[in-house]
Amino acid sequence: MKIVIAAGTGFLGKALRKYFSEKGNEVLILTRKPNGANEIYWDATNVGEWKATLENADVLINLTGKCVDCRYTEDNKRAILESRINSTKVLQKAINLCKNPPAVWLNSSSATIYVHSETQKMDEDTGIIGDDFSMNICKSWEKAFFEDNSTPVRKVALRTSIVLGNEGGGFPKMKLLSRLGLGGKQGSGEQMVSWIHEKDFCRAVEFIIENKELTEKVNIATPNPLKNEDFMKRLRKSTWIPLGINSPVFLLELACVFMRTETELVLKSRNVYPKRLLENGFKFDFPTINQAFADLR
Repeated sequence: MKIVIAAGTGFLGKALRKYFSEKGNEVLILTRKPNGANEIYWDATNVGEWKATLENADVLINLTGKCVDCRYTEDNKRAILESRINSTKVLQKAINLCKNPPAVWLNSSSATIYVHSETQKMDEDTGIIGDDFSMNICKSWEKAFFEDNSTPVRKVALRTSIVLGNEGGGFPKMKLLSRLGLGGKQGSGEQMVSWIHEKDFCRAVEFIIENKELTEKVNIATPNPLKNEDFMKRLRKSTWIPLGINSPVFLLELACVFMRTETELVLKSRNVYPKRLLENGFKFDFPTINQAFADLR
């Protein structure tokens, strides 16, 4: 296949590039800072020469968006929203100009679109979508993605949970905290952690590409979320650290000021269930957290 990944130089983009390249596919990366073969400049805002990469492509994967690991200042909020909406809309414009557009377009979304839930699992059909900054970002993002259907392209929004891998994302920081003795529960510890191993993330993306009946929204998470307290306990065990200091909410709020981030990233309960993947026969290589941690030591 010919696969184009917009913003493919981050953690997930690198994982997908490696995964699909090793299978003999041609993978092209759209990036603001091209630095190597098969990397093409784009500014994520305007249609440019990069549009040619979409001609005769089999797959477009858009991962563009300012990282949410920051303080939610007004400037950052605007950048988080605009980076997602503008990139999605300009890709749609480019697709509409193609003679032979990609057959399938996978666009990032987030499991954060669902409300905080410690008991009810959120699947694609019954999951409750609420009203706050993060959920409204996701809603606007998906609206921009699905509103223009003038060109017949199969579209799938990837409502992705925390992806666990050693090369990026939040997991290396989690392991470091555990090894420093700070790997106790965060807040009440009752909030659910939805997650997926990076290898299963790549396999799920491939599965969606290959299964044409999968359209619209798909949850990218294992069917086995667990409480934050249990998650941290098992992480400590996997790193051979017997104890971890708990982090009450007031301490997290103080730490987040200095770390330039938000407590929502660890305190929101994401209780996501991958109903559509399972219904269509997807099998996880790492369905449990113990299997994932054992592989990521």
